[in-house]
Amino acid sequence: MALFWATAALAQPVASPRISALGVENEYANVIAQIGGQYVTVSAIETDPNTNPHDFEVSPRIASQIAGADLIVENGLGYDSWANRMIAAAPRASRQVIDVRRLLAVPRTTRNPHLWYSPATMQAVAQAVALALGRLAPAHAAYFYANAQKFDASLRPWLAAMAAFKAEFPNVPVAVTEPVGDDMLQAMGANILTPFGLQAAIMNGTDPSPQDVATQDTLFTGHKVKLFVYNQQVTDPLTQSFLALARQNAIPVVGVYETMPTGYDYQSWMQAEVAALRNAVSRNISTRTLGGSAP
Repeated sequence: MALFWATAALAQPVASPRISALGVENEYANVIAQIGGQYVTVSAIETDPNTNPHDFEVSPRIASQIAGADLIVENGLGYDSWANRMIAAAPRASRQVIDVRRLLAVPRTTRNPHLWYSPATMQAVAQAVALALGRLAPAHAAYFYANAQKFDASLRPWLAAMAAFKAEFPNVPVAVTEPVGDDMLQAMGANILTPFGLQAAIMNGTDPSPQDVATQDTLFTGHKVKLFVYNQQVTDPLTQSFLALARQNAIPVVGVYETMPTGYDYQSWMQAEVAALRNAVSRNISTRTLGGSAP
């Protein structure tokens, strides 16, 4: 009898450990979770949509997260360069690292690091994540691939919404504070009139030229734009002055995010941003934060 139970115990299948995955930004973590499903434990580092991600500070807890991760997805383009240093400080031969900038073959000189707003980005990330997870857990490779295909299909409503906006509101003039949502706005056919020098200065926390500020002001006072898009996570006296000018001149405002807001997955977040932009242009409705409209 003892031999029977010992043999039976040895015959029981041993559950393989879950893959530990990390998205430096929570939008990438969300995609990893959708692809990895039941075989992956996912965490994110930058998760707060109410703080400026450019002011992010590392900690021993984050170093521990990175050291223990089997798969890491980082944005690249200098947006999260601190992660590279921490990954190098905790090497692991089997670890899979996906640098989205490298994945997309985006030049290092690209001035807008907010790659997740580009329609092509997460399709490529999902496929790369599926391949990386398949290397880490070959027995489940088909499962990861199937989830990547489902994810790709789930982006179609967002792509269709952008195409419909572009067809209905071609070349709509827009002002922005930073290039956070520029890739999506351009995919929607918008004409961004804000000088890029101003966008880059606000993004990098430097002083813009007086000429660029004056140009931006006239976009509002001269009613040259139909919409003002600003980074909801970064407000300072200058951006507040732009918001005030937009309100004074009855120009609708839409806040965009660098960090995925609570209550969304990547797909629903992108669709919500497009819906807010449509409401602004078609109905003059401002959406300062997702989930509510500003007067």
